[in-house]
Amino acid sequence: MALLELNNVTRTYPSGGGTVTALDNVNLSINAGEMVAIMGVSGSGKSTLMNILGCLDRPTEGSYLVDGQDIATLDSDALAKMRRERFGFIFQRYHLLPHLSALKNVEIPAIYAGYDKRARDERAIDLLTRLGLADRATHRPNQLSGGQQQRVSIARALMNGGEIILADEPSGALDQASGREVLKILRELHELGHTIIIVTHDPEIAAQADRIVEITDGRIVRDSSQLDARNPDFASRERPLAVPHGRSLATLTQLLEALKMALHAMVANRMRSALTMLGIVIGITSVVSIVALSQGAETSMLKSLREASGNVFSVYRGESWNYEQSGEIQTMMPADMEAIAELPDIENVKPIVDASVRVRHRNADAMAGISGASIDSSRSFGLPIIKGRDFNEDDVRTRAQVVVIDYRMQEQLFDKGENPLGQMVLLGNVPCVVIGVTGKATGVLALDLDPRLHGSIPYTTASSHLLGRLYLDGMSVKVREGWSMTEAQNHVEKLLELRHGKKDFKIFNEDTLVQNFNKIVQVATLVLGLVGAISLAVGGVGVMNIMLVSVTERTREIGIRMAVGARQRDVQNQFLIEAVTLCLVGGFIGVALTVAIGLVVGMATNLIKMEVSLTSIIAAFVISTMLGVLFGFWPARNASRLDPIHALARD
Repeated sequence: MALLELNNVTRTYPSGGGTVTALDNVNLSINAGEMVAIMGVSGSGKSTLMNILGCLDRPTEGSYLVDGQDIATLDSDALAKMRRERFGFIFQRYHLLPHLSALKNVEIPAIYAGYDKRARDERAIDLLTRLGLADRATHRPNQLSGGQQQRVSIARALMNGGEIILADEPSGALDQASGREVLKILRELHELGHTIIIVTHDPEIAAQADRIVEITDGRIVRDSSQLDARNPDFASRERPLAVPHGRSLATLTQLLEALKMALHAMVANRMRSALTMLGIVIGITSVVSIVALSQGAETSMLKSLREASGNVFSVYRGESWNYEQSGEIQTMMPADMEAIAELPDIENVKPIVDASVRVRHRNADAMAGISGASIDSSRSFGLPIIKGRDFNEDDVRTRAQVVVIDYRMQEQLFDKGENPLGQMVLLGNVPCVVIGVTGKATGVLALDLDPRLHGSIPYTTASSHLLGRLYLDGMSVKVREGWSMTEAQNHVEKLLELRHGKKDFKIFNEDTLVQNFNKIVQVATLVLGLVGAISLAVGGVGVMNIMLVSVTERTREIGIRMAVGARQRDVQNQFLIEAVTLCLVGGFIGVALTVAIGLVVGMATNLIKMEVSLTSIIAAFVISTMLGVLFGFWPARNASRLDPIHALARD
């Protein structure tokens, strides 16, 4: 039985409104161990015949059998396996991958076969040594002469055994000396038992073969007599490669090699890769920074609340925050404070009395917010005393006309450098002596949204002299250390309902502030996150565009990979991994940039710290991977569906 057998093979191609016949009813049998030259002028159909013989193309009509197996029954993966395991291609233009060394070019067929790396390296080095290129193994194609590149191509054809060698004008691009050397190597391979098929238009080269098949206008017009067919067991003379340890390990090996190739491609096109990743970097940096800022803001706020409140909750008059008649409720009295202070889980209770009045000193005057408070009121609200003192029990008990002003009121009412302590200011029509000045609050709670100046006086003074009323606006209740805030709040609520006969008050605690703040942060995070998402989408489209350009630029490379045995999914995985790698590297840079920004923000301000959590980092890499898959799939799919013949013909 013939090794290769074509029966009534016709191959036509669509052209314009009709078809062009490249092969017309061809019948040809080639036995194992033969050295056959297929000769014909340009356009005679010899290249089409070679493509069908090498399982790069299929007949339109007729059948082609390889060792008795009809290739029409094979799918694309099975054809790739056939090319990978039984055929070796030697091209006129060498078709070496320019970014890989000679050694790596030789290894490509074994990579797609999933063979062990050590065995691949040993086999490739052995072949290069036999072909006189041991000292050129690490050189790239542009560092080799034409003859050396063709010998690398021969080594690649032999990598997986090369039972059948298809040589397309093997000496066409070489000088005479190099051409003779290549033909000598082919003769030696023939002597070792390889089946050699040379496609040429040169009669002198064809004369080197034992059998010459001439083709004209798609028909075989002459087939010379052939020698006795040889069928030596070439594989027994060659050291076989190590068999892959299972399909899963072979697949893992191929994916790792694809990753290495992706990194090679990125390094080879540094500027383009950097510009492609820019959108991903900006998007990931935006999203992770926004999350880090929101987490940092929440942490800072909670810390400030704990420092400022110290297990404190507030009670205000009015059934709810939107209760319109809150100002008419006058049931919250100082006696309520005394009753609440008697509860076992309450440490102390401070009054809340607020008013807005005009303050004056000499010729300066301004509107200010005045709070009626008890002892140590400034410290309770997280305001440090920077000059003088705070209120004491005597001030509250005697209704002293004293005031603690903030630093802004000092700047507004007093000359620069003037000491305000001991001086008189008018609060409305009530004269008060300045006994202290407060500074700026710290932390998230220091965000000052009220443009008014602020000051505080004893609540008893506010009730009797400033406002002329006894009822309070609210109370600040501090829970004893170690007691439950929730239970204490329930106790106060029940006590006030009992005293007032109904619930005409509302309670504000740390949780309420946290919830309100979180709503603000969530809205801001959502808005800014959408901006980051748009950046990511733009970056993803950029990756897809560049990958489409890359597929176009590397069409011939794709053809080479398919010719040496790459399956469609191998090519698809190659380009998909490149897209994912670009996005992952962009994601890594984005995370690193976010960390750097966080350090700068931390050194620049103590207000908010950026918290880059492990969850955010993992999410960034997951998003980057998804972007690579999403935007890299279409280019990768296009690459995998290229016709190997057309791809090889692309310049």
